[in-house]
Amino acid sequence: MFYWDPTYILVIIGLVISLAASGMVNSAMKKYHRVQNSTGFTGAECARRILDNEGLYHVQVEDLGSAGGDHFDPSANAVRLSHQNYCGRTITAMGVAAHECGHAIQHAQGYTPIRIRTALVPVVNIGSNASMPLILLGVILSWNQTLIQLGIIAFALTVVFQLATLPVEFNASRRALERLEHYGIVTAQENRGCKKVLGAAAMTYVAGTLAAVLQLLRLVLLFGGSRRRDD
Repeated sequence: MFYWDPTYILVIIGLVISLAASGMVNSAMKKYHRVQNSTGFTGAECARRILDNEGLYHVQVEDLGSAGGDHFDPSANAVRLSHQNYCGRTITAMGVAAHECGHAIQHAQGYTPIRIRTALVPVVNIGSNASMPLILLGVILSWNQTLIQLGIIAFALTVVFQLATLPVEFNASRRALERLEHYGIVTAQENRGCKKVLGAAAMTYVAGTLAAVLQLLRLVLLFGGSRRRDD
């Protein structure tokens, strides 16, 4: 039988926020994928121009093929773009390429927030995998509060990581927009389109963080009490 827990409202709120942010970014990406840029640069050429102007000649620009997941890989010193953004001559392609270059610049300059986020990765990987098993084991073992609290703390680490991600993403977008115009890659009007694309993408990180905070609150409400539940 389905049991309605009042804390489900937190899950619903998080889901609605995430869906709204996802819809926003998909709409912006699709809209500006139909708008060609005036220079005729592909996303790859845009990235190469930014990196070279920043003196980052060693950073490669690679095509991910049909797979998505545009990102900068610091271990390989590579900006990796989906095929659509690598070859595309659109506002979206340029905005996304410039954003990933923003991350490359952050790493090159030792930007503190990205160093903090990178340091958190191994801890968060362990915490995200261990949180729910610890909580469930604690419940099974007669509401063992030590295990439950450890599980909640482990999940809280993922929230900390998401919070640390926000300044990194917003700063990368700011760097991207500044360099796109400074290096003459886009016009001022085109840069406004890039700003809309990157702004929508940033909202997905905000939404993800809010959803994680709500989930953490739900875990605290459900399992954070000191009393043992016998029902």
